[in-house]
Amino acid sequence: MKASPADQRRLLDLAELDAAIQRADHARRNPAQAARVQELIAQRQTQSAELSRLLGERDDAQAELKRLEADVALVAARVERDRQRLATTSNPKDAQGLEHELASLAKRTSDLEDAELVVMERLEEADAAVAAQQAVIATTNEEGARLSAEAKASVAEATALHEQATRDRGAIAQSIAADLLAQYERIAARGTGAGLLARRTCGGCHMVLSGSDLRGLAEAADDDVVLCPECGCILVRTEESGL
Repeated sequence: MKASPADQRRLLDLAELDAAIQRADHARRNPAQAARVQELIAQRQTQSAELSRLLGERDDAQAELKRLEADVALVAARVERDRQRLATTSNPKDAQGLEHELASLAKRTSDLEDAELVVMERLEEADAAVAAQQAVIATTNEEGARLSAEAKASVAEATALHEQATRDRGAIAQSIAADLLAQYERIAARGTGAGLLARRTCGGCHMVLSGSDLRGLAEAADDDVVLCPECGCILVRTEESGL
């Protein structure tokens, strides 16, 4: 195939834009923050499960404290009733029975109040544990929100670069001869479409060509379309090629 050296040089711009389009496409599909965001989502699920467990323990302590408070109130009511009965009874046997019951109620009240203190301490610890876990989750959420915003900005930037490179590519492609462009597209579909031959090295695969290959390239006319013997991309020759 024949093509003007100018058209062949434009293939380098096309290849550069194709590479930029691929990079931008990868960047918008796989923002750098995505992996960490997924880690944070899994971390948040684990932290939420732990928070649910801690909330359950706190609820249990609150329920137990309410039960003890109700028992204390019930005992206090019985104490008040017995005191009133003791103050009005004239029967020594009844009075003795009431005094005995009041002593038992006093012991019951003391036991309940001790139990209340234990549960109140447990509830205080549960409240602190819940607050600490909520703070951990808030930190995770803050990092997740920040990274998500950064990822969104990165995707938007990559999308803009992709769109600009695609527009530039279209403009350059229109200026290249149809048959040369078609050959480039066929080669680019499986790898790099074109590369600069510079200092005996292919810009597509970065392989240093052998002496015999270079001699064959040196014998080709300027408008001959030549391919890299290593990777098959179109080799664009300039004064940098060292032929």
